[in-house]
Amino acid sequence: MKRLYFILLTTLLLPMISMAKVPDEEDILRKIIDRSSPYFYADLLMRYNTLEQLNDEDYHYLYYGYAYNENYRPFAPNEALDELYATMATIDMQRPVKEDLEHIIATCNRAMLIDPFNPTVLNMLVFAYGNRGDKAKEEAYFRHLNGVLETIKSSGDGRGEKYPMHIIMFSHAIDLMASMGLEHREAQIVSRTCEYIP
Repeated sequence: MKRLYFILLTTLLLPMISMAKVPDEEDILRKIIDRSSPYFYADLLMRYNTLEQLNDEDYHYLYYGYAYNENYRPFAPNEALDELYATMATIDMQRPVKEDLEHIIATCNRAMLIDPFNPTVLNMLVFAYGNRGDKAKEEAYFRHLNGVLETIKSSGDGRGEKYPMHIIMFSHAIDLMASMGLEHREAQIVSRTCEYIP
């Protein structure tokens, strides 16, 4: 019976694993540096920054392609992000005033210079523009937020070292878990390239 259960579970999980869009570094690099490619990085990033609607493939090459961008520094401090967290702790999130919303937007824009795909930053831009009544920007940043989160989720099942979810910044893992309503404990290093968050 246990063997049958294992076979059934494996059969059910195989389609999910095979559908995973694991980042292929050679493919990503080849496409983001090819000026004739629809994923040429400068054009793709410009479309992202001008809040154009992107598809799943665009987000895949945009998110993972950032690792080849000269501004990619996963260990660099992000003082604007720290300031954003401090601001979030001090404002009335139920009734934010205009000055607070403007400060959040300005701080988020500075934070995105270091980490343009940070889910917390994108979420706060959704919040700020929504409270300002700017529905177009609220919806655009909401699409970006979901595009980034879905890109990470689709990169693996996250249940083990064999099929991890791939991130480009450590904080994105915590943001992803929060978006899924999962609580977490301190991360454990599994290997040189894999971290486990219970």
